[in-house]
Amino acid sequence: MANLSSTATAPQSVSFKSENEFGKKYALTILTSLFFSWGFLTCLNDILIPHLKAFFTLSYAQAVLVQFVFFSSYLLVSIPASWFCEKVGYSRGMSIGLVVAAAGAFGFLAAAEYQMYSIFLGSLFVLASGITLLQVAANPYVTLIGDPAKASSRLTWAGAFNSLGTTVAPIVGSVMILSSMEVTTVQKPYFILGCTLVLLSVVMAWLKLPEIKTGSKAEVTLWKDMLTQRELMLGALGIFTYVGAEVSIGSFLVSWLGEGSVGAMIPEQAGKYVAFYWGGAMVGRFIGTPLLAKYAVNKVSRLFVAGALLCVVVSALTQGWVSVVAILSVGLFNSILFPVIFAETLNRVKRGTERASGVLCSAIIGGALIPVVQGLVADGFSLRVSFVTPLICYLYLIWFVGRS
Repeated sequence: MANLSSTATAPQSVSFKSENEFGKKYALTILTSLFFSWGFLTCLNDILIPHLKAFFTLSYAQAVLVQFVFFSSYLLVSIPASWFCEKVGYSRGMSIGLVVAAAGAFGFLAAAEYQMYSIFLGSLFVLASGITLLQVAANPYVTLIGDPAKASSRLTWAGAFNSLGTTVAPIVGSVMILSSMEVTTVQKPYFILGCTLVLLSVVMAWLKLPEIKTGSKAEVTLWKDMLTQRELMLGALGIFTYVGAEVSIGSFLVSWLGEGSVGAMIPEQAGKYVAFYWGGAMVGRFIGTPLLAKYAVNKVSRLFVAGALLCVVVSALTQGWVSVVAILSVGLFNSILFPVIFAETLNRVKRGTERASGVLCSAIIGGALIPVVQGLVADGFSLRVSFVTPLICYLYLIWFVGRS
């Protein structure tokens, strides 16, 4: 079985074509703005959930439909998005993804005006569809623009700026959204976000990032051939469980920190503490980047998974500030897992890079399903018991990243 510290197949050859020397020279730097933007938008869901739950008087399971709808787009849109990127290229795919995401953000204005939960969910799906297209294009792009041996390190570095967005979002969201019970508080931040996404799309189109012409991996294949690649399927399950655990914990953080036996915090205060969860992921990625470049990827990543698993157990079994610090520390250990799973799986697939990226991004559907499972467990038993859900995900990951 392939080891995560090595590449099972010879690296594919790539070539670059660009009409803009600035875009060619600073491609990776430019891409960090996209990673930041979708991190910010994704993490705002953690603020939306308690806000909409209170306004519409929803159960836990109903409230996390926000995550279900948002992340279900990855299952429904990733494969078409990978086909689209095959046809128009990664760069154009990113520009169009930004426009689609902006349309979804603007939909929040109508949702808040009419005070309809269904319109919120529909707008979230459109916004998430744009982010899905961004991820299908940007993640493999980052892995291919440099030395294949450093793909995990490079994607972890870009991911650190994604984590910066997820760190800032809870603070901004708490101030602008949770400061009032009125549902119309979402209009201003999402209008600003929509305008920003449109601006980013214009800038991306002008920069004309170099298109990547891939070698043997992109030349194949029927979709059924992709689904028979064992490493790709194991990697997809890794993405499913990782994203599911990360999103599920983030979705219930405000509620967990509000528990009397844990933090007894009001929603606005708890929302600000969510920044420590995602901020830990940012710090972990800056720490993880040199570690992954220097040491065996499987050993480093297994250490990080073990840390996340231990923190979940400690938080679920303790009370007060020990529980608070433990659950927030999970973010630090989550940090490198997505880029490691994505980059190393992509390096080992035998063919069809764009399509493999689509399959992996489809597995982000874990962020839709796992929170609903945890919500059902919380409704049926208790919020404390429900943390067994992400715990099961980490048990798979500790095997997956450390196998040899």
